[in-house]
Amino acid sequence: MAGGLLALLDDVALIARTAAASVDDVAGMTAKTSAKAAGVVIDDAAVTPQYVSGVTPARELPMIWRITKGSLRNKLIFILPIALLLNAFAPWALTPILMLGGTYLAFEGAEKIAQKFSSNADEDAEEAANKSEEDEDHLVNSAIRTDLILSAEIMIISLDEVKDQPVWMEAAVLVAVGIFITIAVYGAVGLLVKIDDIGRGMIERGNTPGFGRALVKGMPYVLTAIGIVGTVAMLWVGGHLIVRGLDEVIGWHWPHEIIARGQEAVGGGALGWLVETGISLTFGLIAGFIVLGVVQLVKKVR
Repeated sequence: MAGGLLALLDDVALIARTAAASVDDVAGMTAKTSAKAAGVVIDDAAVTPQYVSGVTPARELPMIWRITKGSLRNKLIFILPIALLLNAFAPWALTPILMLGGTYLAFEGAEKIAQKFSSNADEDAEEAANKSEEDEDHLVNSAIRTDLILSAEIMIISLDEVKDQPVWMEAAVLVAVGIFITIAVYGAVGLLVKIDDIGRGMIERGNTPGFGRALVKGMPYVLTAIGIVGTVAMLWVGGHLIVRGLDEVIGWHWPHEIIARGQEAVGGGALGWLVETGISLTFGLIAGFIVLGVVQLVKKVR
């Protein structure tokens, strides 16, 4: 009896050690895959603030919270099971899906550029001051759709790092990556859009008012810069996905070869990254305006 109990305790201890090792493995792989997807994470953080630009301060955090919940749904309810199923049964379908998503991102970036050149600053300010619930819903839904594409790339990059692991490990790592990155990105965005309010609070309380005034005066420029970076990020990521799709799916290798030759010419490294970014951005810009033109033409015909 005692021998059986000791054997049972040994089994429990072995299971506990195995579980602890598995948790360590998941944590290690989560850190590794999150670092691998860092470029897209930065793009995600740069893109999001433009959707709450011009919204009244009282509505900024509630909107970001709605986008955060939408991002978690994107990653954990939609992308996670689909990515695991496709990786198991149709891995060839992942790149075409990302290519379509990249085309949508490029379209969104081109549309924002077109709107910027065709809009009136005074009208935009008046519109921002009078945003209705329907306007907010449109902004939130648009942000969640954009997040879907960026989240898909983040999750698929992460999946690629653990594709040789058991399915349960893939799922655990993707869940951890999805939650960690969502909290990090939208926590940073929430802090960023409230910095001017923090500055006003410093001024009112007399707590380092000079620094508070600098925050208040500087934030409009920071948010403008982030809006530009966000648009560029859409076009860059979109173009990158399109180039990858052209190379791997359609068999048009010349865009990828142009990038490879350009990177080789500058010796790789940071300059090589800039070459890849610039060429991908150019492809994204061209594709985005082509799709925008088709969409506008269809609207006129209808």
